[in-house]
Amino acid sequence: MYLKRIEGPRAVKLPDGTVMTRADMPPPTTRRWVASRKAAVLRGMASGLVSRRWVLEAYDLSEEELESWERAVTLHGVGALRATALRRYRQPEG
Repeated sequence: MYLKRIEGPRAVKLPDGTVMTRADMPPPTTRRWVASRKAAVLRGMASGLVSRRWVLEAYDLSEEELESWERAVTLHGVGALRATALRRYRQPEG
């Protein structure tokens, strides 16, 4: 049995003092994206645990989708990642 070598650290310390490991990331087979999983991916990227490229490839996400998650958190906080909050935080068209 061979293990795939993954670049980067195995664990990182977050600003709040907690430790995040690769085991805290959602599995690559994830298809249902709840807010907590989206937030874990963004925390992993921000802390340097995983790279943006790895996230896009492992989770089969588009650049636009990942950017929309980042924009929502930047503008409105983690609560904006909830599917039920989409209307509240969506930019007006036009």
